[in-house]
Amino acid sequence: MSLKKIRIATRESPLALWQAEHVKARLMQNHPGLEVELVTMQTQGDKLLETPLSVVGGKGLFIKELEQALYDHRADIAVHSMKDVTIDMSDGLILPVILKREAPHDVFISTKYKNINDLPDGAVIGTSSFRRQCQLKAWRGDLNIKALRGNVGTRLKKLDDGKYDAVILAAAGIIRLGLEDRIGEMISMDIILPAIGQGAIGVQLRADDHDVLEKICSLNDDTTQQQVETERIVSRRLFGGCQLPIAAYAEIDQDCITVRGMVGRIDGSEIIRDTVSGSLQERDALGLQLAENLLEKGADKILDELLQD
Repeated sequence: MSLKKIRIATRESPLALWQAEHVKARLMQNHPGLEVELVTMQTQGDKLLETPLSVVGGKGLFIKELEQALYDHRADIAVHSMKDVTIDMSDGLILPVILKREAPHDVFISTKYKNINDLPDGAVIGTSSFRRQCQLKAWRGDLNIKALRGNVGTRLKKLDDGKYDAVILAAAGIIRLGLEDRIGEMISMDIILPAIGQGAIGVQLRADDHDVLEKICSLNDDTTQQQVETERIVSRRLFGGCQLPIAAYAEIDQDCITVRGMVGRIDGSEIIRDTVSGSLQERDALGLQLAENLLEKGADKILDELLQD
């Protein structure tokens, strides 16, 4: 019997709902007559907004409740931002579908300054990401980085209320919410390399749910999947399951892939970068090679110290 209905587990934030609605629309377009229902919920990551993610358990806090809904058969699929998905997949679950990536960059947003180069000495920048913080401090040590959590709307309101001179956010979320006019500039990857999987949406399901897999597989974008899987190989080798100051971005041009990586000290006092390129068929090996290069250059010491703290 053909599957008639799919239930999507999603967070309640506006951006998460946009992503779930996007998946819903694509599924209904590809399968006329299919009923798709959203099952909304708050995650621990959404509730603990005043505490740094590094203290309360990292980005995995944004997906645990959604995964539990799959285990409990309250939902058939879960829709995630790939940058929130832990490297080690929970038992019995798979993530075989990654949709076409939106812009992977971070963006500069300010009510006072047009771009990041206009910032005065000591400017207050809002971000709670160690990855962004370490790269910003390495680029300009005078910047004053202050914590900023919450959904996109909350962060922008804090900026508008004058609590920050500028905030750094992921381009994808701003674009998806129709807030492009707030973007001052796309930040060069030479200044801030993006998070692993940034800009990509993943669809997770139970490994034995073959009927659901058959329905969702058409949503997969091969190029994005290859990019994100390569970036996640780098992260796995760098012990990237925690909230660590690491970044990687894979770029594909026909049958070639170039992978850039970064590990840094949170205060920006040391940044280690490397880039590898080669055949797309060798992408797994290239991801591992990049991680090993970073470790050999001193990333191992940085990560060991951070993991011991």
